[in-house]
Amino acid sequence: MNMSSLLCCGLLLSSVVVCQADDRPALPNIVIMLVDDLGVMDTSVPCLTDSAGQPVRYPLNEFYRTPNMERLATRGVRFSQFYAMSVCSPTRISLMTGQNAARHRTTNWINPDSDNRGPSGPPGWNWQGLKPGDITLAGLLRQAGYRTIHVGKGHFGPRRSPGADPRQLGFDINVGGTAIGAPGSYYGQQDYGLRGDHPENGVPGLDKYHGTEMFLTEALTLEAKTHVADAVRNRTPFFLYFSHYAVHAPFHSDPRFAGQYADSGQPPAAQAFATLVAGMDKSLGDLLDHLESLGVAENTLVLFLGDNGSDAPLGHEHAVACAAPLRGKKGSHYEGGMRVPFLAGWARPDRSQPCQQRLPIAAGAIQTQMAAVYDLFPTILELIGAHVPAGHVVDGKSLTRLLRGQHDPAHEDVFLMHYPHAPHRSNYFTTFRQGDWKVIYHYFPSPASGGSHYQLFNLGNDPFEQQNLAAEQPGELRRLLLEMLARLDRQQALLPVGPDGVTPVQLRVPAE
Repeated sequence: MNMSSLLCCGLLLSSVVVCQADDRPALPNIVIMLVDDLGVMDTSVPCLTDSAGQPVRYPLNEFYRTPNMERLATRGVRFSQFYAMSVCSPTRISLMTGQNAARHRTTNWINPDSDNRGPSGPPGWNWQGLKPGDITLAGLLRQAGYRTIHVGKGHFGPRRSPGADPRQLGFDINVGGTAIGAPGSYYGQQDYGLRGDHPENGVPGLDKYHGTEMFLTEALTLEAKTHVADAVRNRTPFFLYFSHYAVHAPFHSDPRFAGQYADSGQPPAAQAFATLVAGMDKSLGDLLDHLESLGVAENTLVLFLGDNGSDAPLGHEHAVACAAPLRGKKGSHYEGGMRVPFLAGWARPDRSQPCQQRLPIAAGAIQTQMAAVYDLFPTILELIGAHVPAGHVVDGKSLTRLLRGQHDPAHEDVFLMHYPHAPHRSNYFTTFRQGDWKVIYHYFPSPASGGSHYQLFNLGNDPFEQQNLAAEQPGELRRLLLEMLARLDRQQALLPVGPDGVTPVQLRVPAE
């Protein structure tokens, strides 16, 4: 073949490659920022709404200062009724699999070193969490051509399991992710807990910051920015799963923000918690700025949420305190235990961009329709044109219409939260919400449940769960319990066990 023929062939091949690239939709970059123990009220962004769907500011919205969450909220949509599981590992695995915790069976937080099912917890619960070979969002995105980056808390599996390392679960890169659920320390001077009485609880992979004044939140942010820049430089779409250890205990004060809360009148632990919130918010702002500086903000979808209800040290776990005006906090069966902030937007809105034309997110909108953490899995796959592998059951539904600010009649106003374990803020319970109605079933009645198996609330009339209607509305109670039972059965949920340690305790539905 002569030179002119080679040149012609090369030009033809080049045109084919260009044509393929032009025909193939551009892949958007995707950022999920998941904040540990950040409840719906731990922000200056008012997420709760009145009966007309308008945001209402409450005292906690005035206490916390999160200007970058406000910034993202103006660029995108915030949800007023977004749910996660009441503790962390179940939420994290639901996000990665698109499944309710009742189905994937990691229904409790994963103790790194011992099976923490509880005295009457189901022996077969999934303490091992995620495993190599499991279908995960990270793995599917990597197959689609993404650089998959994990920064921060993992908590997908116990210490001696493969799932303790996010690189075994679909991530190309892991910074700081291991089996631990909380950092030994937020302080670089303490090597983030690696230097101390319990080095097994330290955050690994941050040696360059050891002995410095670098706060953990800032160190993780710098690492996230570095790996995002590497992906952009290599012209590779990236999935950044940025899972902050903040704002989980220990409540170590972030010195960069301590002065903002010194005169707040709140106790020291609550002030320290607020500084963790402020540091997390700065991280969000730094990341948004970084995306702008790299020139990829218009092509980057940012999804921001908490992993369970608030753990703010402001009052009793079943009171209206930590998440006021909502009742309860992390681990409880009330709304404050599982309602979290969820903000979604393009890092820089620009409707002329092809990716944003595929998913035009309503700027400054408030979405009042219910949604949950497992909905992110199908939403992201739909956006990039990927398919769920055969045989993998997904409980979540796409949020595409909701993100556009529309109502989606095909998206059920339903949330099921199953916790067959103890001890925690609430023990051995299942909650089920359908529309305005919410039922809580207690497998072992206690003073926390008023000595009854049943609590029933109408959140339309009583959003803060003050009036138990179980005795007044027996028909509604029975209807909801039967629907709850049917869904537990469809998801093959494991129930608490009786004194023999084997026999499941059956849910009791009142007779008609």
